[in-house]
Amino acid sequence: MPPLLTVAIPTYRGAATLAAAIESVLGQTRGDFELLVVDDGSPDDTEAVVARYDDLRLTYQRNAENLGPEGNWNRCLELARGRYFKLLPHDDVLRADCLARQVAVLEADPREELALVFSAREVLGPDGQVCMRRGYPGSKGGRLRAADVAGRCVRHGTNLIGEPGAVLFRRTLAERVGVFDATNPYVIDLDYWFRLLVHGDAWYDAEPLAGFRVSRDSWSFAIGNRQSADFTGMVRRLRSVGVIRPHAIDRLPGAVTPTLNNLARIAFYRMLLR
Repeated sequence: MPPLLTVAIPTYRGAATLAAAIESVLGQTRGDFELLVVDDGSPDDTEAVVARYDDLRLTYQRNAENLGPEGNWNRCLELARGRYFKLLPHDDVLRADCLARQVAVLEADPREELALVFSAREVLGPDGQVCMRRGYPGSKGGRLRAADVAGRCVRHGTNLIGEPGAVLFRRTLAERVGVFDATNPYVIDLDYWFRLLVHGDAWYDAEPLAGFRVSRDSWSFAIGNRQSADFTGMVRRLRSVGVIRPHAIDRLPGAVTPTLNNLARIAFYRMLLR
């Protein structure tokens, strides 16, 4: 019988933080899930880290060849069997009640009017210390109109929905939407959230149910100088095919804020990682 939920951890050279990610999933208050660790050919001791855990819910898969981040994220989608799906990068973690709270929202939506559930999250330093909290501005939680969420992301020039660990969605909807697209790598996750939101609204939980780790080894740090260009490129590309239709009041500040956000992010990373 398929599990209710799939949590997939795509990993490459992530042995240093992988244990924390795995343990944050195995320690969930809701246990009817499968946990997939999909290794993109890591040259480190990733397989040995996974072998420490004797849990039937945990499965290790090693790609025959390196697929890159986009390919490995899509491999995770391909292998998933659960009704609901969460992607958890190897350097991120979940709060113990994350799955229980997010699954409950989608289970209470039999008409499938919600495209995704997301939450506030904590930004963690390299050693796991909490540096700051990020959330959806001005909301105490609840249902948000898809068009409002997309427009606000464009206006702010950033991903207000959050990193993959903060998001849960139905696998049947993922089959309709298709694969992750890294045409604009820095916003590969937001690109997918926007494509999901074509099919329904969002639900926001103001509790920080996930932690996003910032380190020099993270993919987002490595490609961080592309933030501004990738964000504006994604908005232009998705608008041309009708996925998002931001109002002019959103597009005007959205042409400037990605650059400002990029400068602020670089300054924050330099301070945190010095």
